[in-house]
Amino acid sequence: MAGHNQKHKGTLKELLKTSIPAVIDLTGQPMVWIYEAFLLGQISYAALGGAGLAFQFIVVTLTVVLTFVIGSSLIINRHLGAGESWKANHIFGQAMMLGAVLSVIIGIVWYVGAPWIFKIINESEPVGKVYGIQYLQTIALFAPIVIVCYIALGIIRSTGDSHFSLLINLIIIGVNVLLAPLLAFGEFGFPRLEVVGLAMSKGIAFTVGFIITAYLVRSRRAKLFLSMREMTTPNWGSVKKLFKIGFPSTVEQLTWYSGQLIVSGYAARLGLVVLTTHQLLLLLQAVMSMIYQGFSLGSMTLVGKNVGADDHRQAERTGYIASGLILFAVLLIVWFVYSFSLEILQIFTKDQEVLDLGLKVIFVFALVQIPKALNTVLMGNLRGAGELKWIMWVTIASVLVFEVTASYAVVFIFNFTLVGIWGVHGFDEFSRFLFNFVRFRTGKWKTQEI
Repeated sequence: MAGHNQKHKGTLKELLKTSIPAVIDLTGQPMVWIYEAFLLGQISYAALGGAGLAFQFIVVTLTVVLTFVIGSSLIINRHLGAGESWKANHIFGQAMMLGAVLSVIIGIVWYVGAPWIFKIINESEPVGKVYGIQYLQTIALFAPIVIVCYIALGIIRSTGDSHFSLLINLIIIGVNVLLAPLLAFGEFGFPRLEVVGLAMSKGIAFTVGFIITAYLVRSRRAKLFLSMREMTTPNWGSVKKLFKIGFPSTVEQLTWYSGQLIVSGYAARLGLVVLTTHQLLLLLQAVMSMIYQGFSLGSMTLVGKNVGADDHRQAERTGYIASGLILFAVLLIVWFVYSFSLEILQIFTKDQEVLDLGLKVIFVFALVQIPKALNTVLMGNLRGAGELKWIMWVTIASVLVFEVTASYAVVFIFNFTLVGIWGVHGFDEFSRFLFNFVRFRTGKWKTQEI
């Protein structure tokens, strides 16, 4: 019994050690989005619209990169759990090689395709179109550095070195936050570059992060070591395995983002106030979701390593402890959001119509966070165990049934408007939570091969 309790405490300690830095790390990025949106708004309304659309396109494109982050992290954690560090470093090198090649292709697509992408903006708003093209083409010049750094930090974070990824991301955020207003508005003798300056500040910040990351993975201080030989010598068996394992996660994420885009379209048809309130709540949820993702990431890492070590009992225990931790955390979040709902909404807007509608929806919004948080951690457990296809199919089904079909019905047939949209979202998260809980409970993942 004493040994059992010690292992239990060890699991809790390891989860917190891996998850807390990841929570802080992941939460930083949405904060930067809010900061950049504020600066864009200071330039002009057109800058916020054009560069905001460019940023959305960048985020969707980066979803494809998850193939390498998730796929390689899962394989690497299995090898690390089995004590096979050389094989883990081999997969890391192959993932970085593929990421480097893909980053060049993406950079070219961003730069050359920018004028075509922004044709969707109405010709009566040519300034917004110009701002969007400028932002995307400037970021495209830094694409190889940004994408390779994104992949490397994602793998480092997902294999248990979240304290390193946290430190590097804080440096990237710090450089970006300091440079952005200087280059955008021409402060302290810098040229006023507006949207181009904001894009350049992000590119320069990632360049600093890239240099530090490159030093880290070559210094042998992290769990992984980047061998230049492994990065420059393709192993087609490993490449095929990376695509096979990572592809379901990419499909899952693209499906989810597409579903959310469709629902935002429903909100847009209900008017500007409804759309603005919906986007505000989505932004608030994005910040909170980083907390859920941090615990999910910690659980995925430890479950994967336990499965690699053939310790399925410990993997299962890790999953349940992670679920208990996130339940405690999300109940605190729900209390905070509901108790200080007006103060939170006023951070984003002073528009009375938006505030009134937001206060009507906030109770449903807060309750949705409970199944969302639990489901996010459960998906982390299942990812660590290799159940990527299961998660993909459950997500595809839930998006089609709930987000696309049921949301349309409650909004346009039963006239429940925004409350209906978030109510359906809650049913979606709860249903996926039940399916994923049953899957984890049955233990079929224990025989999952990768």
